[in-house]
Amino acid sequence: MTPISQLYTPINQDLLAQLKTAVGAENIFTDLAILEDYSHDETEDLRYYPEVVAKPLDTAAVSALLKLCNAHHVPVTPRGAGTGLSGGALPVFGGVLLSMEKFKAILDIDTENLQATVEPGVITEEFMDAVAEKGLLYPVDPSSKGSCFIGGNVAHGSGGPRVVKYGTIREYILNLEVVLPDGSVIWTGANTLKYASGYNLTQLMIGSEGTLGVVTKIVTKLIPKPQLSVVMLGSFPENEKACAAVSAIFRAGIIPSALEFMERRGVEWVIRFDNIRFDLKDGVNAFLMIEFDGNDMDVLLRDCEKVNAVLEQFGCTDVLLADTAQQKEELWRMRRTMAESVKSNSVYKEEDTVVPRAALPRLINGIKEIGGRYGFESVCYGHAGDGNLHINIIKAGMSDEDWKNKLKDGIKELFVLTAALGGTISGEHGIGLVQKEFMPIKYTEIHLDLMRSIKKVFDPNWILNPGKIF
Repeated sequence: MTPISQLYTPINQDLLAQLKTAVGAENIFTDLAILEDYSHDETEDLRYYPEVVAKPLDTAAVSALLKLCNAHHVPVTPRGAGTGLSGGALPVFGGVLLSMEKFKAILDIDTENLQATVEPGVITEEFMDAVAEKGLLYPVDPSSKGSCFIGGNVAHGSGGPRVVKYGTIREYILNLEVVLPDGSVIWTGANTLKYASGYNLTQLMIGSEGTLGVVTKIVTKLIPKPQLSVVMLGSFPENEKACAAVSAIFRAGIIPSALEFMERRGVEWVIRFDNIRFDLKDGVNAFLMIEFDGNDMDVLLRDCEKVNAVLEQFGCTDVLLADTAQQKEELWRMRRTMAESVKSNSVYKEEDTVVPRAALPRLINGIKEIGGRYGFESVCYGHAGDGNLHINIIKAGMSDEDWKNKLKDGIKELFVLTAALGGTISGEHGIGLVQKEFMPIKYTEIHLDLMRSIKKVFDPNWILNPGKIF
């Protein structure tokens, strides 16, 4: 069998000239400094250099580039904002790094049909703010919403804290304009709320991590924006008690708009990193941050009272109710800067597990037990309301040799545990480069062969984001 790296053609001067013709010379870059900028994303400290960076301006240019690269067997790695954590935007076989950063227009906000059409390079938070000005809500808000692109969110099937009430991005993408690896341009579906017309190609593209096609336009569903919100912060002496309270909240018939878990150590690091004023009391080792939104404050406060009664049953020692904009912003800032705070403190790896929410206590117990055996520490936080726990593995006192050679076995055990609890190995970060070796923990060869077969139908020359998922 020919190694995949030998299937590709290096970019010579003749091919470079053709790329400049296809995309525009001013949109093709080969300077070492620019190649360096696009050689990494937010995944650990990995570096893979492209041969060329392309920044096309429109769909026609993307089509021409892919058609050319497909004909010459040149690998193409699509990239959004580079905020990914699974290595999905790393050009592991060189070739062309296809940046979508110039696709940054909000093309239409349709207030009659509650839809919007945007380009993939639009920053997620800017899109949320634009629709909010019209009284509408796009609720998919990952922690990196201030910098990530909506196209990257589509590629990874992103969620964020409000999945628990509103669902993942899969609930909000109606239609996609996609350029296929051979340069063909298609719309994947229809701008309708129902779709029962053959295979749903829109849903197939969501979460495909740029391996099947390049998204150039996105049609989203919108909903009316709730006018009010409150945030509660419950303090617990034990991680397991906090996690056990999560499922109980839903069993009590209460649906928050967000329900986040944070470990004490993560909060400590955020306080130091971001200068947040927060009274961190002795004996408190875990927190649940619970948000309710709606249009009737009396209803929201009644829900808070119901949740407070549930939290007390699980040993909650204190509940802070934030109802002013400043208080709510401070609590959300603490949660959203946690990943950056952990990264600034230590050598780390982040894993993105998800289990049925009732299994969260067993998951976090298992994480600590596995860490104890392998010698690593961990800081856990995440979207507890939908069972999505981010595990930040901290090197701490682990030797360099163990970190390099032994840690992988520990991570494998984490994923085996996750699968045994009915979960899967990524909730919203994707598989990309760094998780692909763990796919057999969750999926049989039948599953993987089906996925490879789908890839081959779309991309028979295997040029689009090769080296990812499989």
